[in-house]
Amino acid sequence: MVDYDLLVPYGWTEAVASRYLPLIGDLVPARVVRMDRSECDVVTPRGPARAACPRDITGLCTGDWVGLDADGTVRQLLPRESAITRSSVSGRSVAQVLAANVDTVLICTAADGDVDLGRIERMLALAWESGAQPVVVLTKADAADDLRLDAVRTVAPGATVVAVSAAAGAGLEDLTAVLTGTVALIGPSGAGKSTLANALLGAEVFATNAVRAVDGKGRHTTVHRELRPLPGGGTLIDTPGLRGVGLFDAAEGIGRTFSDIESLAADCRFADCGHETEPGCAVRAALAEGTITERRLTSYRKLARENEWMAARSDKRLAAERERAWRTIAKQQRRQYRERGHR
Repeated sequence: MVDYDLLVPYGWTEAVASRYLPLIGDLVPARVVRMDRSECDVVTPRGPARAACPRDITGLCTGDWVGLDADGTVRQLLPRESAITRSSVSGRSVAQVLAANVDTVLICTAADGDVDLGRIERMLALAWESGAQPVVVLTKADAADDLRLDAVRTVAPGATVVAVSAAAGAGLEDLTAVLTGTVALIGPSGAGKSTLANALLGAEVFATNAVRAVDGKGRHTTVHRELRPLPGGGTLIDTPGLRGVGLFDAAEGIGRTFSDIESLAADCRFADCGHETEPGCAVRAALAEGTITERRLTSYRKLARENEWMAARSDKRLAAERERAWRTIAKQQRRQYRERGHR
C-alpha cells in the first residue's frame, strides 16, 4: 500500500487524492517542484526524485501533478485545477504556463519605487483568469515615502491589498492570514519576491539581490520556478521576474479586474456602447463625476483590445495548423494511391 504522507506538505489532500487516483491506474502520483527542459524535480510518496520528461508529455510546469512509471518517467500530466498563463514571450499566439494548480497569486510591486497601476491591473487580469485568488502585495513598505494603498485598492476590486516589509517583518501576519493552498509570487524583477518568499518560508531558501543603484531596476535573481512547502501548511512557488505580461484568452480576468467599469457599462443606453460620445453612456457619466479615472478607462480599453487581437491571432494560427494537417494527410493519401497503382 502506498503511503502518501510525504506528499501532504506539497499539497496532497483527500480532495486531490479523490480527483487524481482514479485517473492514474498503476502510475505513482508526484508533484513537479522544478522544471529543467527534459527532466524535472518531483516529490513522490517515497520522497524527492528526478524524473525524465518524454517529448510526448509537453507543457509541464512547476506545480503540476503527474503520474510516474516504475522507472521514474513522467507518463501522464494530470488535469490542472488552475494555471497562471500569459502569451508566449516569443510573440507567437501560444500560451505559456507560469505556474499550475495555484490557489493564491501574490502580485508583488515595490512600494519604494514606481507603483505602476496599469501593470498591477494587467497582472490582476492574469491572476483572475487563472482561477486563483489574487492578493496585491506592496513590498519594501519600510522604505516607501508614500504608501499608495488607497490608490492600489481602487484598481483591485475583489482582491486583498497589503503592505509588507520582509526585512522588518512588518505586515507578514496580515499577509499569511489570507494565504491558502499553493501560493505563487509574480511581479517584475526587483519587486522583492524572493525576499518575501524567504520570509514566508522562514529560511534563506531563494537567492536575493539588490536592485541596480544606477536605475533602481531589479536583476533576475530567480531563474527557475520552484515549489517549496510553507511551514504553516500549503506550498509556495517563487517565479522569475516578469519583463512583459502579455494576456492570453483573458476576457474573464479583464472583466473581474475592471468589474467597476463593466457594472457601469451594463447601465449604458446602448448595449454596444463604445463609451466615447454615445448618449446615455453610464461610463462617461461616471468619468465626469470622478467615480472612475481616465487612466483606468484607458487601461481597460488597452487590455481588452490586446486580448481581442491575441484571440483573433490565435484563431488564425489554429486555422493554419488545421490546414497544414489536412495538407499532410492529403499528401499521404495521394502517395498511397500512387504506390497502389504501381503494384
